[in-house]
Amino acid sequence: MKQYYNIFLLLLAATLTGCMGSTTTTTTTSSVAQLTAFSFNSVDSMPGLGEAVFTVEERIDTGLVYNKDSIRYGTSLERVVPRFVFKVAVGSARLQTPDTSLVLTGYDTLDFSKQPIYLTLKSTDGTTTKVYEIRPTVHQADPDLYTWTCLNSGVYAEDESEQRVVELGNDFVMLSNNGFENAVYRSADGQAWASLGEPIGLPYSCRVRQIVSDGYSLYYADGTTLYTSDDGLIWTAQTMPYEMKTMLMTWNDLVWALVDNGGLELATIDPMDISPALRLTGLRPEGDFPVSDFAAVAFHSASLRARAMIIGGFAENGRSLNARWNLEYSEHIKTHGGYRLSEYSIDRPTFTTLTGVSVVWYDDKLLLFGGVDKDMSYFGRDILVSTDEGLNWTKADTTKNQLPEVYQARQKQTAIVRDNDIYLFGGQDARTTYSDVYRGRLNSIDW
Repeated sequence: MKQYYNIFLLLLAATLTGCMGSTTTTTTTSSVAQLTAFSFNSVDSMPGLGEAVFTVEERIDTGLVYNKDSIRYGTSLERVVPRFVFKVAVGSARLQTPDTSLVLTGYDTLDFSKQPIYLTLKSTDGTTTKVYEIRPTVHQADPDLYTWTCLNSGVYAEDESEQRVVELGNDFVMLSNNGFENAVYRSADGQAWASLGEPIGLPYSCRVRQIVSDGYSLYYADGTTLYTSDDGLIWTAQTMPYEMKTMLMTWNDLVWALVDNGGLELATIDPMDISPALRLTGLRPEGDFPVSDFAAVAFHSASLRARAMIIGGFAENGRSLNARWNLEYSEHIKTHGGYRLSEYSIDRPTFTTLTGVSVVWYDDKLLLFGGVDKDMSYFGRDILVSTDEGLNWTKADTTKNQLPEVYQARQKQTAIVRDNDIYLFGGQDARTTYSDVYRGRLNSIDW
């Protein structure tokens, strides 16, 4: 790396001679000793090192040189070539580290791994000395690592209940049903929960996993009756003109439902309406479409189209499905109000049948948690990942993204993304219904 020439060497040489006309040579001196820029030379074995951006901050006493965005995790600073840019040529520049002190020559391969590091500049006329502390920082956490934390080991005592968590305002709302009664719990952070008691106006036979939220209100369908609530505790019933098989999701500023209109058809509710009204879309699935135990996730595609996927679940005839229904919106789609429904599993049938899964859109990928196959065998703790918007799926790298060992394989958990965190709530296995809460985050998600 000694083939690199330091800008400092060139500037230092400029102080020695200068052209004054065609025949006169004189020495130019200055009382300025100021660093204006700092960087490292690029090295093939250390990607990103040369692109690290440093800020030079002038202070009354010792100046400070630092990088706001840390250098890539794992980068070694033991043998690097620094580059310095000065406001004008300086008389001398000395670098001091915990292990050495030397006058810079322009051929220096140095160890910047130990701090503090000081650069001392002296002006060419010898009247001014300026000291800068150099603080290069390297990420200490693996950017590709997901970290998981248990926020609550159990919101309520284990029982035979089924539960669902939704976002309502700035809070999480958990609703449970044990076959005889419903219960509501509320939390601002997923860690501390308050029991609100039994909701009023919600059927005792409520299938709480089919409750959806638009962030302001909750929606639940039972036959031709639509139940809505603004707080999860008080519910209002309204009769609809169609039998509603299930609530699907909230997406593209609409609440989506599956209705029976002489066959299954997708319908929407506009939350802005004073009174909820079902509007048929004309979108009719060709083939089996899930009515329970499916996962729904909304996101924007690489082409910036609004998209949603409905994955897995049971059909109306009870069959466990290999289903990946893709719903997208574009102003260029001239039918069905700009919406189009298609099934990926027709062309890519190798995706296994599965029910009770949860899916989120995170870091421009789809992550799938939990679930069982048609034989009620649990998938384990492995997380499935799709980097091509649901076409193909692989297991996550377990050295980078694996749920804690205490997290039991399960189905019917709820997965929600909030503020760059993934929250996993509850679920059940063959013996236990869980109401625990886990939070996960990719280290680099907000770097």
